[in-house]
Amino acid sequence: MNVKRVLENSVENELVKRVKAIGGRAEKVIALGRRGFFDRLVVLPGGRIIFVECKRPRGGIVSPNQILLHDVYRKLGVVIAIVRNSEDIDQLIGHLEK
Repeated sequence: MNVKRVLENSVENELVKRVKAIGGRAEKVIALGRRGFFDRLVVLPGGRIIFVECKRPRGGIVSPNQILLHDVYRKLGVVIAIVRNSEDIDQLIGHLEK
């Protein structure tokens, strides 16, 4: 796959498909009036939850608003993942299966 042509929605679609394959859900998140909120909420049996920000492999930049929001949620004990490619999804799935 040509990395230059991979779009964020391609990464997001792969995430959804792979999480579903292991029995989970990767729900689209829309927070009205909240800039920089996460793209997906990954939920698996047993209450394992991870907020996921999807970015395209090249040029996908985490905005300052997103960085601040990630920090707020991490301080609350939430697991945050930034997914840019299949390898990042591999890491996330490995974390979820533990």
